[in-house]
Amino acid sequence: MTITDSVKKEIQMLLKAFISKYPSQAKAVERLQGVSEATVINIRNGHWESISDDMWRKVGKQVGWSNKGNWQFVQTGASKKLMQLFDDAREFSNVFAVTADSGSGKSFVAEYYEQKAPNVFVISCSEYFNRKTFLQRLLAKMGKADTGLSVPEMMDEIVELSMRKENPLFILDEFDKVSDSILYFFITLYNRLDGYAGIVMTATDHLSKRILKGKRNNKKGYAEIYSRIGRRFITLPKPTQEEVFDIGRANGIVDPQELHNIYNESEDDLRRVKRSVHKLKVRPLKKAA
Repeated sequence: MTITDSVKKEIQMLLKAFISKYPSQAKAVERLQGVSEATVINIRNGHWESISDDMWRKVGKQVGWSNKGNWQFVQTGASKKLMQLFDDAREFSNVFAVTADSGSGKSFVAEYYEQKAPNVFVISCSEYFNRKTFLQRLLAKMGKADTGLSVPEMMDEIVELSMRKENPLFILDEFDKVSDSILYFFITLYNRLDGYAGIVMTATDHLSKRILKGKRNNKKGYAEIYSRIGRRFITLPKPTQEEVFDIGRANGIVDPQELHNIYNESEDDLRRVKRSVHKLKVRPLKKAA
Protein backbone atom coordinates (compact mmCIF):
# COMPACT_ATOMS: atom_id res chain seq x y z
CA MET A 1 0.00 0.00 0.00
CA THR A 2 1.35 3.42 -1.01
CA ILE A 3 1.23 6.03 1.73
CA THR A 4 -0.85 8.88 0.33
CA ASP A 5 -0.56 12.53 1.33
CA SER A 6 -3.82 12.30 3.30
CA VAL A 7 -2.44 9.36 5.30
CA LYS A 8 0.81 11.27 5.87
CA LYS A 9 -1.17 14.21 7.24
CA GLU A 10 -3.06 11.84 9.55
CA ILE A 11 0.19 10.31 10.83
CA GLN A 12 1.68 13.80 11.23
CA MET A 13 -1.30 14.81 13.38
CA LEU A 14 -1.05 11.64 15.48
CA LEU A 15 2.69 12.14 15.91
CA LYS A 16 2.19 15.68 17.17
CA ALA A 17 -0.41 14.42 19.66
CA PHE A 18 1.98 11.65 20.72
CA ILE A 19 4.83 14.14 21.32
CA SER A 20 2.56 16.45 23.33
CA LYS A 21 2.31 13.80 26.07
CA TYR A 22 6.02 14.07 26.88
CA PRO A 23 8.13 16.82 28.47
CA SER A 24 10.11 17.23 25.25
CA GLN A 25 10.35 15.95 21.70
CA ALA A 26 13.55 14.08 22.58
CA LYS A 27 11.75 12.19 25.35
CA ALA A 28 8.99 11.21 22.91
CA VAL A 29 11.53 10.00 20.34
CA GLU A 30 13.00 7.66 22.98
CA ARG A 31 9.70 5.77 22.90
CA LEU A 32 9.71 5.32 19.12
CA GLN A 33 11.63 2.21 18.12
CA GLY A 34 13.77 2.48 14.99
CA VAL A 35 12.88 6.14 14.38
CA SER A 36 15.43 8.97 14.50
CA GLU A 37 14.74 12.45 15.81
CA ALA A 38 15.62 13.82 12.36
CA THR A 39 12.77 11.78 10.85
CA VAL A 40 10.38 13.05 13.50
CA ILE A 41 11.40 16.66 12.81
CA ASN A 42 10.92 16.19 9.07
CA ILE A 43 7.46 14.70 9.54
CA ARG A 44 6.41 17.48 11.90
CA ASN A 45 7.69 20.17 9.50
CA GLY A 46 6.20 18.61 6.36
CA HIS A 47 9.56 17.73 4.77
CA TRP A 48 8.48 14.31 3.54
CA GLU A 49 10.40 13.80 0.30
CA SER A 50 13.13 11.56 1.75
CA ILE A 51 10.91 9.48 4.06
CA SER A 52 10.10 6.00 2.74
CA ASP A 53 6.67 4.39 2.93
CA ASP A 54 8.11 1.75 5.28
CA MET A 55 9.25 4.48 7.68
CA TRP A 56 5.83 6.14 7.52
CA ARG A 57 4.26 2.79 8.49
CA LYS A 58 6.78 2.30 11.30
CA VAL A 59 6.03 5.72 12.76
CA GLY A 60 2.30 5.43 12.14
CA LYS A 61 1.87 2.11 13.92
CA GLN A 62 3.64 3.47 17.01
CA VAL A 63 1.50 6.61 17.26
CA GLY A 64 -1.88 4.96 16.73
CA TRP A 65 -2.43 4.83 12.97
CA SER A 66 -3.77 1.69 11.28
CA ASN A 67 -4.15 0.92 7.58
CA LYS A 68 -7.01 -1.42 8.47
CA GLY A 69 -9.28 1.36 9.63
CA ASN A 70 -9.52 2.83 13.09
CA TRP A 71 -11.43 0.80 15.64
CA GLN A 72 -13.19 3.22 17.97
CA PHE A 73 -12.42 2.70 21.63
CA VAL A 74 -15.44 2.57 23.93
CA GLN A 75 -15.19 2.55 27.69
CA THR A 76 -16.59 -0.52 29.44
CA GLY A 77 -16.72 -1.54 33.08
CA ALA A 78 -13.61 -3.65 32.49
CA SER A 79 -11.63 -0.89 30.76
CA LYS A 80 -12.55 1.67 33.43
CA LYS A 81 -11.45 -0.68 36.20
CA LEU A 82 -8.22 -1.52 34.39
CA MET A 83 -7.32 2.13 33.76
CA GLN A 84 -8.05 2.97 37.40
CA LEU A 85 -5.54 0.29 38.39
CA PHE A 86 -3.02 1.62 35.86
CA ASP A 87 -3.44 5.14 37.30
CA ASP A 88 -3.02 3.86 40.86
CA ALA A 89 0.06 1.78 39.99
CA ARG A 90 1.69 4.73 38.20
CA GLU A 91 1.03 7.28 40.91
CA PHE A 92 1.91 5.16 43.94
CA SER A 93 4.31 2.56 42.45
CA ASN A 94 1.88 -0.21 43.27
CA VAL A 95 1.80 -3.75 41.92
CA PHE A 96 -1.38 -5.50 40.75
CA ALA A 97 -2.27 -8.79 39.08
CA VAL A 98 -5.36 -8.55 36.86
CA THR A 99 -7.17 -11.47 35.27
CA ALA A 100 -9.89 -11.58 32.64
CA ASP A 101 -11.15 -13.95 29.96
CA SER A 102 -9.53 -14.08 26.53
CA GLY A 103 -11.11 -11.44 24.33
CA SER A 104 -11.92 -9.15 27.25
CA GLY A 105 -9.99 -6.30 25.62
CA LYS A 106 -7.27 -6.07 28.29
CA SER A 107 -4.43 -5.98 25.72
CA PHE A 108 -6.23 -3.31 23.67
CA VAL A 109 -6.79 -1.20 26.81
CA ALA A 110 -3.12 -1.56 27.82
CA GLU A 111 -1.96 -0.37 24.40
CA TYR A 112 -4.52 2.46 24.44
CA TYR A 113 -3.29 3.56 27.87
CA GLU A 114 0.33 3.38 26.70
CA GLN A 115 -0.52 5.83 23.89
CA LYS A 116 -2.32 8.22 26.24
CA ALA A 117 -0.01 8.36 29.26
CA PRO A 118 3.74 9.10 29.45
CA ASN A 119 6.28 6.61 30.76
CA VAL A 120 4.03 3.59 30.31
CA PHE A 121 5.71 0.49 28.90
CA VAL A 122 3.61 -2.45 27.70
CA ILE A 123 5.47 -5.75 27.30
CA SER A 124 3.56 -8.41 25.37
CA CYS A 125 4.91 -11.59 26.96
CA SER A 126 5.51 -14.94 25.28
CA GLU A 127 6.35 -18.49 26.28
CA TYR A 128 9.77 -18.31 24.61
CA PHE A 129 11.03 -15.46 26.81
CA ASN A 130 14.08 -16.07 28.96
CA ARG A 131 15.40 -13.51 31.43
CA LYS A 132 17.61 -11.84 28.83
CA THR A 133 14.84 -11.61 26.22
CA PHE A 134 12.46 -10.24 28.84
CA LEU A 135 14.88 -7.50 29.90
CA GLN A 136 15.77 -6.69 26.29
CA ARG A 137 12.08 -6.04 25.61
CA LEU A 138 11.83 -3.81 28.68
CA LEU A 139 14.87 -1.79 27.63
CA ALA A 140 13.65 -1.49 24.04
CA LYS A 141 10.33 -0.13 25.28
CA MET A 142 12.26 2.44 27.30
CA GLY A 143 14.13 3.49 24.17
CA LYS A 144 17.42 1.78 24.97
CA ALA A 145 19.30 -1.05 23.27
CA ASP A 146 21.00 -3.61 25.51
CA THR A 147 24.23 -3.43 23.40
CA GLY A 148 25.64 -6.66 24.76
CA LEU A 149 24.84 -6.02 28.42
CA SER A 150 24.62 -8.93 30.85
CA VAL A 151 21.38 -9.66 32.71
CA PRO A 152 22.54 -7.85 35.90
CA GLU A 153 23.73 -4.88 33.82
CA MET A 154 20.38 -4.68 31.99
CA MET A 155 18.55 -4.80 35.31
CA ASP A 156 20.74 -1.98 36.63
CA GLU A 157 20.01 0.06 33.48
CA ILE A 158 16.24 -0.43 33.86
CA VAL A 159 16.36 0.69 37.49
CA GLU A 160 18.48 3.72 36.57
CA LEU A 161 16.11 4.72 33.77
CA SER A 162 13.07 4.22 36.02
CA MET A 163 14.55 6.45 38.72
CA ARG A 164 14.90 9.26 36.17
CA LYS A 165 11.33 9.02 34.89
CA GLU A 166 8.19 10.45 36.46
CA ASN A 167 5.67 7.78 37.50
CA PRO A 168 6.85 4.94 35.22
CA LEU A 169 4.57 1.93 34.79
CA PHE A 170 5.37 -1.51 33.41
CA ILE A 171 2.38 -3.47 32.07
CA LEU A 172 3.26 -7.16 31.69
CA ASP A 173 0.56 -8.30 29.27
CA GLU A 174 -0.28 -11.99 28.81
CA PHE A 175 1.91 -12.84 31.77
CA ASP A 176 0.29 -16.27 32.06
CA LYS A 177 2.38 -17.32 29.03
CA VAL A 178 5.79 -16.92 30.64
CA SER A 179 7.93 -19.76 31.97
CA ASP A 180 8.65 -20.39 35.64
CA SER A 181 12.06 -18.73 35.27
CA ILE A 182 10.36 -15.43 34.33
CA LEU A 183 7.79 -15.84 37.10
CA TYR A 184 10.66 -16.18 39.58
CA PHE A 185 12.41 -13.23 37.97
CA PHE A 186 9.34 -11.12 38.70
CA ILE A 187 10.45 -11.24 42.35
CA THR A 188 13.77 -9.63 41.39
CA LEU A 189 12.00 -7.07 39.20
CA TYR A 190 9.65 -6.19 42.06
CA ASN A 191 12.48 -5.90 44.59
CA ARG A 192 14.63 -3.69 42.35
CA LEU A 193 11.79 -1.40 41.19
CA ASP A 194 9.95 -1.14 44.51
CA GLY A 195 9.26 2.55 45.08
CA TYR A 196 10.49 3.55 41.63
CA ALA A 197 7.86 2.11 39.26
CA GLY A 198 4.44 0.52 39.17
CA ILE A 199 3.89 -2.95 37.76
CA VAL A 200 0.63 -4.45 36.49
CA MET A 201 0.51 -7.99 35.16
CA THR A 202 -2.51 -8.88 33.02
CA ALA A 203 -3.48 -12.44 32.15
CA THR A 204 -6.25 -15.01 31.94
CA ASP A 205 -7.24 -16.91 35.06
CA HIS A 206 -4.64 -19.55 34.15
CA LEU A 207 -2.14 -17.32 35.97
CA SER A 208 -4.14 -17.19 39.20
CA LYS A 209 -4.74 -20.95 39.12
CA ARG A 210 -1.06 -21.58 38.44
CA ILE A 211 0.22 -19.36 41.25
CA LEU A 212 -2.34 -20.54 43.80
CA LYS A 213 -1.61 -24.17 42.98
CA GLY A 214 2.14 -23.56 43.24
CA LYS A 215 1.62 -21.85 46.58
CA ARG A 216 -0.49 -24.76 47.92
CA ASN A 217 2.20 -27.21 46.80
CA ASN A 218 4.92 -25.10 48.42
CA LYS A 219 6.59 -24.67 45.04
CA LYS A 220 9.68 -22.46 44.99
CA GLY A 221 8.93 -18.75 44.67
CA TYR A 222 5.15 -18.95 44.36
CA ALA A 223 4.32 -17.77 47.89
CA GLU A 224 6.69 -14.82 47.39
CA ILE A 225 5.04 -13.90 44.07
CA TYR A 226 1.58 -14.10 45.66
CA SER A 227 2.72 -11.84 48.51
CA ARG A 228 4.13 -9.23 46.13
CA ILE A 229 0.84 -8.86 44.23
CA GLY A 230 -0.96 -8.17 47.52
CA ARG A 231 -2.31 -11.73 47.89
CA ARG A 232 -5.06 -10.92 45.46
CA PHE A 233 -5.98 -11.34 41.81
CA ILE A 234 -8.30 -8.63 40.53
CA THR A 235 -10.92 -9.98 38.12
CA LEU A 236 -12.36 -7.73 35.42
CA PRO A 237 -16.12 -7.84 34.70
CA LYS A 238 -17.51 -9.31 31.50
CA PRO A 239 -18.98 -6.89 28.92
CA THR A 240 -22.65 -6.12 29.37
CA GLN A 241 -25.20 -6.12 26.57
CA GLU A 242 -25.39 -2.32 26.56
CA GLU A 243 -21.60 -2.03 26.37
CA VAL A 244 -21.53 -4.30 23.32
CA PHE A 245 -24.30 -2.18 21.78
CA ASP A 246 -22.22 0.98 22.46
CA ILE A 247 -19.17 -0.60 20.80
CA GLY A 248 -21.23 -1.55 17.76
CA ARG A 249 -22.77 1.92 17.44
CA ALA A 250 -19.40 3.66 17.82
CA ASN A 251 -18.09 1.53 14.96
CA GLY A 252 -20.92 2.12 12.53
CA ILE A 253 -23.62 -0.47 13.38
CA VAL A 254 -26.93 1.18 14.28
CA ASP A 255 -29.59 -1.39 13.34
CA PRO A 256 -31.10 -2.72 16.63
CA GLN A 257 -31.47 -6.28 15.34
CA GLU A 258 -27.90 -6.37 14.10
CA LEU A 259 -26.68 -5.10 17.49
CA HIS A 260 -28.67 -7.86 19.23
CA ASN A 261 -27.18 -10.44 16.88
CA ILE A 262 -23.66 -9.18 17.60
CA TYR A 263 -24.25 -9.49 21.34
CA ASN A 264 -25.89 -12.91 21.12
CA GLU A 265 -22.99 -14.29 19.08
CA SER A 266 -20.23 -12.64 21.12
CA GLU A 267 -19.94 -15.10 24.04
CA ASP A 268 -18.46 -12.20 26.05
CA ASP A 269 -15.52 -12.03 23.61
CA LEU A 270 -14.80 -8.55 22.22
CA ARG A 271 -12.70 -10.06 19.41
CA ARG A 272 -15.90 -11.74 18.18
CA VAL A 273 -17.69 -8.41 18.48
CA LYS A 274 -15.05 -6.79 16.27
CA ARG A 275 -15.30 -9.59 13.69
CA SER A 276 -19.09 -9.36 13.62
CA VAL A 277 -18.94 -5.59 13.09
CA HIS A 278 -16.38 -6.06 10.31
CA LYS A 279 -18.55 -8.70 8.63
CA LEU A 280 -21.60 -6.42 8.67
CA LYS A 281 -19.65 -3.45 7.29
CA VAL A 282 -17.96 -5.46 4.54
CA ARG A 283 -21.12 -7.23 3.35
CA PRO A 284 -22.66 -4.17 1.55
CA LEU A 285 -19.31 -3.54 -0.17
CA LYS A 286 -19.24 -7.10 -1.51
CA LYS A 287 -22.81 -6.80 -2.79
CA ALA A 288 -21.99 -3.54 -4.53
CA ALA A 289 -18.98 -5.15 -6.21
